[in-house]
Amino acid sequence: MEAARLADVVRQTAYDIHFYLGHGFLERVYENALVNRLRRQGMEVRRQVPLQVFDEDGSVIGDYVADILVESVLLIEIKVARTLAREHEAQLLVYLKATKLRHGLLINFGSYRFEIRKFASPFLPPAL
Repeated sequence: MEAARLADVVRQTAYDIHFYLGHGFLERVYENALVNRLRRQGMEVRRQVPLQVFDEDGSVIGDYVADILVESVLLIEIKVARTLAREHEAQLLVYLKATKLRHGLLINFGSYRFEIRKFASPFLPPAL
């Protein structure tokens, strides 16, 4: 499935979870729900994906852990916050850069109003 279609499916699934559970749970609860529902739809989903950051000479200089990777194409970062902030966006963009993936979703389950933002990596050349 292409990234745009995956993003649509994840967006609807996350919205359904937010509608069902509401806000107020810990991030892990929403992550578990999203992973469970996406796998039930037949998608390959990896959680707590380790990412390494390399210096220009190839040396490992740091480690991150991304929340969810869907079909090895779409990176998802989950938040439980009052509202999404620039720091959350920066975190997802850094993860996209580290993984060399093009597409990511930032989902906030912590607000009364459901929030989701889609990002395309500015670090990669446009797809042909």
